[in-house]
Amino acid sequence: MPTFTLHQGHIPLLLSLPHNGSEIPDDIRAALRPFAQTAPDTDWFVDRLYAFARDMGASVLVPRYSRYVIDLNRPPDDVSLYPGQNSTGLCPRTAFTGEPIYLDGKEPDAEAVVRRRTQYWQPYHAALQAELQRLKRQHGKVLLWEGHSIRPELPFLFEGRLPDFNLGTADGRSFPEDGLRRLEAVLSAQSAYSWVSNGRFKGGYITRHYAEPDERIHAFQLELAQSAYLDEAMTAFDEARAAPVQALLERLMRAALDLPD
Repeated sequence: MPTFTLHQGHIPLLLSLPHNGSEIPDDIRAALRPFAQTAPDTDWFVDRLYAFARDMGASVLVPRYSRYVIDLNRPPDDVSLYPGQNSTGLCPRTAFTGEPIYLDGKEPDAEAVVRRRTQYWQPYHAALQAELQRLKRQHGKVLLWEGHSIRPELPFLFEGRLPDFNLGTADGRSFPEDGLRRLEAVLSAQSAYSWVSNGRFKGGYITRHYAEPDERIHAFQLELAQSAYLDEAMTAFDEARAAPVQALLERLMRAALDLPD
């Protein structure tokens, strides 16, 4: 059974949603603590939030399985993306709260990590690379947009409350400065949502690895606070709350592509 779905679009934009998946295979689920079996650290409903992107003509890549199986936005050698800060790894052993997710003695060993990398990580990245190259051949350029979301308060990972919109360009290495200025102008023109550029979330492995500015392959990550589009309990998609976020996301995408609003 496929480990991801890929919708191929016709504009130079690939939307990757690497933490949208929430399924956990039975053998892995049996090794998890009860709270972890519900995959609480999922980027909930980002595929629904970004549904408009398909209508725009974007390609959309969505995994089936949870980051608890393997984190698709981590390097295959599991080198830390944020040295010195709390984080989770390629095959996470802790939740975003800092709690262990596995039952005692049930953590994946090195052999299990290799199997998961082969079965889940590599196919997603092969599809991502192939689609980037297809769009680059077709258009001469391509933008990889990494769509993420997270609970706004997670003391284990960051202090205080996260802004609503967190723009990441690997400190300017993955996305042009003039493009970032356009995005910041869109966000500065509204007052409903807080935002920051290259704050706590600067872009993960996918943003950093696949960007090749000299080849006109750019990458951009947006980490959204889930309070911006989920209900008060942050357990269900809230259409009324999400609608203005979706409108703003579309304006940001058009600005990133330098398209008319």
